[in-house]
Amino acid sequence: MVEAKASGKRRGPGRPKDDQAVREVILDQAELAFAEHGFAGTKVRDIARAADVNQNMIRYYFGTKDELFDAVYRRHGGVISRGRHERLDALLADDGRPTVPQLIHAYLKPQWDMKYSGPGGAAFVRLQARLHAEPAEYALRLRREVYDDSLRRYIQALSEALPGIPRQVISVRMAFLVGTYMFMLNDLGRLNDLTEGQIGEPGRDEMLRQLVLFLTAGLTAPLE
Repeated sequence: MVEAKASGKRRGPGRPKDDQAVREVILDQAELAFAEHGFAGTKVRDIARAADVNQNMIRYYFGTKDELFDAVYRRHGGVISRGRHERLDALLADDGRPTVPQLIHAYLKPQWDMKYSGPGGAAFVRLQARLHAEPAEYALRLRREVYDDSLRRYIQALSEALPGIPRQVISVRMAFLVGTYMFMLNDLGRLNDLTEGQIGEPGRDEMLRQLVLFLTAGLTAPLE
């Protein structure tokens, strides 16, 4: 290092002093790459170049490319899942009888906030949409690990709020809910196609409000 300073040469990428900082840099760059190119189209060497580390550093911190993808998904997926748990806890603490619109809003809000939290959050939403469209077993496993605990809690809460609708039906309708909001988060441009450009740039809060109204009607629809 002393010789590098004396010669004025830039120090090449290597083992950083701050492990957590470099882990975050690698995860940030991997998230952007996976969102843009998908798992198959992403090269570890490109992530290393963007993060200014060598490939051995990525293997040191994360192991294989599959394990790096898992770490990327769990990082922001965990934030969303924890947010859902916390919002449901708050609703149950208030009076213990949240309404269907309140439950839907609480479920969607952490994902909505992630979408608008910056480039990394928006990239994760795109990555998440890719994974939801992927039928491979590893994709199903990741979704189960990250989201199923919170999803089951919301299904239970909705079952209590809608005693006239069987839990099995509510579970199916929650699958419809997930598909709907994932599409809306990733294809808002279609709104202007369908409205012939009249809607302009949809406001995030108004769009969430309209989505909650729509999904409430679906979840509470008559059985016949």
